[in-house]
Amino acid sequence: MATITYQNFFRLFKKLAGMTGTAKTEEEEFHEIYNMHVVCIPTNVPVIREDALDFVYARKEPKLKALIKEVEERHAKGQPILIGTVSVESSEEISELLTQAGLPHEVLNAKNHAREAEIIAHSGEKGHITLATNMAGRGTDIKINDEVRALGGLCVFGTERHESRRIDNQLRGRSGRQGDPGFSRFYVSFEDTLLVRFAADNMKQYIDKNFGDEPLEAKMVTNVITGAQKRIEGQNFDTRKALLDYDDVLAKQRQIVYDRRDTILLGGKMDDIISDIFSLTGQFLAEKSVPLGSTSNTVSSELLIKTVEPRFLEAGTLDPKLFEDCPVDDIAPDLGDIIYARYVRLRRTWPAEAADEIERSLILRCLDNNWTKHIDTMSRLREAIHLRSYANVNPLQDYVNEGANLFRECLSLSAVDAVLNLVNVKITPVEQPPEGSENGAEPTQPQANNSNGEGK
Repeated sequence: MATITYQNFFRLFKKLAGMTGTAKTEEEEFHEIYNMHVVCIPTNVPVIREDALDFVYARKEPKLKALIKEVEERHAKGQPILIGTVSVESSEEISELLTQAGLPHEVLNAKNHAREAEIIAHSGEKGHITLATNMAGRGTDIKINDEVRALGGLCVFGTERHESRRIDNQLRGRSGRQGDPGFSRFYVSFEDTLLVRFAADNMKQYIDKNFGDEPLEAKMVTNVITGAQKRIEGQNFDTRKALLDYDDVLAKQRQIVYDRRDTILLGGKMDDIISDIFSLTGQFLAEKSVPLGSTSNTVSSELLIKTVEPRFLEAGTLDPKLFEDCPVDDIAPDLGDIIYARYVRLRRTWPAEAADEIERSLILRCLDNNWTKHIDTMSRLREAIHLRSYANVNPLQDYVNEGANLFRECLSLSAVDAVLNLVNVKITPVEQPPEGSENGAEPTQPQANNSNGEGK
């Protein structure tokens, strides 16, 4: 029937909590979106893993050669190695280089996720080389034995930095768990996507000129990379925050509609809803009776009669003289009351046991039909609203204002549809089967049909 963002879905719960090893870098978002604080809990035993500075190269080719060379050296000792890549294409490229070097390895990416847990579980064994995409296998513990501990534990390499520091930390965190020894290092080049987007060209030229194919291991460059990641994280947060700001408009509307649906579905008192739909219908019909182009906001009795009779009231019910040139706001309540009086008379003719169910089902169906149409309309508005920024207009404010108008229209249309169904419904009793017939079924409820062909 509708859509909802993850953020607003989570915020429906009275209590929120979560646990992860990498939430600290997203602390601002947790606080701003959910009003949740991130608390760092000390590890069970101290972390002794060595997180080495990045090896930074000017170009991609020497970076990959150096990576393969270090993998060969560590593999020769028997140390298990886990290599993390940012994409399937990158993992296939590294896999080809490992194969050419005669290094047996397991590849874990989107193409063989069925064996994910099994591959990751074995990646801490002596002599194993595992190639994983975007740190697949999270949730599977990598355990090492005493022999591997003596070799320095699991060695983790990253072929480039990810856009999010969280992903880098998740990759690093596969090694050195529960106080085990371990090692991690990222191999970075200025041809990586992250640095192509954010690093200064003169820095690449400086490294290429002064270091050639040799790596630069400097805190300054690592800080540049971290700064680039923070900028991307900020952009991604802004995107999610903007999405939430737009969804907050729908969230308020959803609450109104769902509260009304709960009242109808769960057997609550219908007095307020009935009063509301007839009041909205009276206002809607009165506004429809104002001649097109008129600025006086007064009703044409001829147009009013044509709009209301015989769909909402029997022909001849209204006296045209009483309504000519009356202001909309004056006749709207009276019009709603007159139509409601007709409904009350009609409802008394319905079977008592079926009246409540008929009333609720018709109102609910009309509400749902118009609500789903409204969701589609809001979705189309959301897709196009950003174009208004080119006219120096705040798109969000326009979305709020137009969304409110569209929602009022949605409630009015659902009310009008419901009233039209209620005042035109016909009850058709279902004949009981003859006694002793083979079907001998229980008599079914009376069927409600309306003259507009709307359901039963």
